[in-house]
Order: sequence, then structure tokens, then C-alpha cells
Amino acid sequence: MSELGSVYPESGETPAGPEHLNIRRSPWGDRLINLRQAALDLVTRTNADQVLNEASNPDALNKETGIEITAELKRFMDMAKLEAIDERGLSVDYKNLQTSPAYREYQQSCTPRLRYFDPGKITSREEKLAFWINLYNALVMDGVISNEITQTVGASSLGLLAFFHKTAYNVGGQRMSCDDIEHGVLRGNQGHPMLPGAQFSSSDPRLAWVIDPQEVRVHFALNCASRSCPPIQVYTVENLDSQLDMAARNFVNADLEVDPDRGEVNLSAIFNWFKGDFGGHQGVIDFLIEHLPQDDRRKTWLLEHRGTLRFVYKPYDWGLNSTILH
Repeated sequence: MSELGSVYPESGETPAGPEHLNIRRSPWGDRLINLRQAALDLVTRTNADQVLNEASNPDALNKETGIEITAELKRFMDMAKLEAIDERGLSVDYKNLQTSPAYREYQQSCTPRLRYFDPGKITSREEKLAFWINLYNALVMDGVISNEITQTVGASSLGLLAFFHKTAYNVGGQRMSCDDIEHGVLRGNQGHPMLPGAQFSSSDPRLAWVIDPQEVRVHFALNCASRSCPPIQVYTVENLDSQLDMAARNFVNADLEVDPDRGEVNLSAIFNWFKGDFGGHQGVIDFLIEHLPQDDRRKTWLLEHRGTLRFVYKPYDWGLNSTILH
């Protein structure tokens, strides 16, 4: 495998991937995606080899299995949770994490091995979800530290666009940015909600890693280093469903507000950006009802007024989720 495979190939057969992904070759669609990505690279000054994980000796690392690499990633997240993340998972002591043995080991041992690891070796849906969720959250924390961010991930001249496009690892020879993991792999290649086209073109080798159908609860498992983001947790294969369910329930329960006098529901902008993932307006209502406590008065009100209520989306606080824990 090349050091960095072609991320935006112009030709070739559609790579193997989930059979139900049903990707069709579309020359115009692929051209749009490739042009969009080239434009993003240009305006954010991103090179194809611009990644956070250093190269290592491939001869000693090319036999990684999904179990080994996911276990090491989980171990780092467990140690980060213990040493630098508060009990609620809302705040990170980035300064403490940066100087911790756990972070040094993660940089020196785990992230170089990602270069020679084929995520296609991960077979079960639960293993894939746990791996990519944990990797996304680890990558964001690594990006905050590596880019010396102190106020917000949107602090650059190009704002949020730059951070989530530029912050990336080499995984299996392919450049995987935060956006690639979230919108390409975890959201079933739906693409960025603010940009045209799917995340990956029909001939992109990373299609083989796409998780489809998507798991909508991942929206409450991914932490983008901002105050309005869901808490950071460490996800495991054995408890994945219950963890995702708890993450969704806790987020909805803490975030949702109803205003009966105005007939309004105040909720996170996440439900606006990704409304289509939830099945549109009524799908969002169904999701909220399902994930509120059974005896919650908000659930009753939603059931009674689901045909007339209006959504009001809260401003998203992109301030860095940083704290000094010691």
C-alpha cells in the first residue's frame, strides 16, 4: 500500500464496500466532489500528506488486527478520561493531557500504527462504530493540542471549516480528516450538511469503510471540542448500544426545552444541521419523544402538539471545552 493512497481518484472500479450502500458511478457527481475537495484543500492550505500521525516502520506493523488497534485506542481514551477529562465528560484539561504519559504513548505507539492498519479488518458493525467514534474524539483532542488552540476550534480565518478539514490522520494509507470520519464513514457518506455532494466519490477507496445504514445516535457521541457538544465517553463493543442510547437520552433530557405558550420547542442546532438524518421535522419529534423519560411532561406535550409545534434552535457555543482540573 502506498504511503498515502489517492484520495480523489479520477477513474477505476467502484471499491468494495457495504452491499446496501448502493453507490452509483456519476461522472458529474464525482467531478463535483473532487472539485469541492480540491477547493477546500486550496483555501485551507491542506496538503494530501498533512496528517498528525508520524510514519513508522511498516514491516513491523503491517499485521495489525482490528482487535489490537481498537484496544490500544480505547486504552488511550480510558487514560485520557481518567487524567484530563472531568467526570461529566464536558471539559478537557488539554494542558495536562499534553504532558501526560498517556498522550505521549498514544502519539508514539498508537497513531503511527494507524497508517498500516486496514479498517476493513473490523468485521462487526459494533466494532466499526466503536472504533470510528473513539478515533474521532481522540483526533479532535489531538488536533486541539497539536494546533495549540486555546479559545475555539473556529479561531482561524476560515473558522470551523479549516479545523475539521485540516485535522486528520493517515489511516490505512488514506487521509482521514474529522469531516471524513463524521460525514463519510459514520453518516453513511451523506456529506457535509453545508457543502454539496457526498463526502466520498464513487471511486474513492474509503467507501469500503462507510457504515451504512448510519447510526443516528452517533450525533450524541461525537465531541468537537466545544461547549455545546455532547460529552466525551469511551465506547466499547460490548456495551455500544446501551452507551449510545444513554448518550442520546442524556443529551435530549438536558438540552430540550418546551415553551407551551409559544408552541415552541427549543433544541440543539444539531437537530437542524442533521435534520435529514433523523427523518425530517416529524422524525426529529419522534426521536425526542423516544428519548425523553417516560413520565416526562415534555414527552406528553410533544405527543399532544406534534402537528403544530415549531422548532427554535439554540445558538451553538463553539468556545473550547477547556478547563484546568488541577
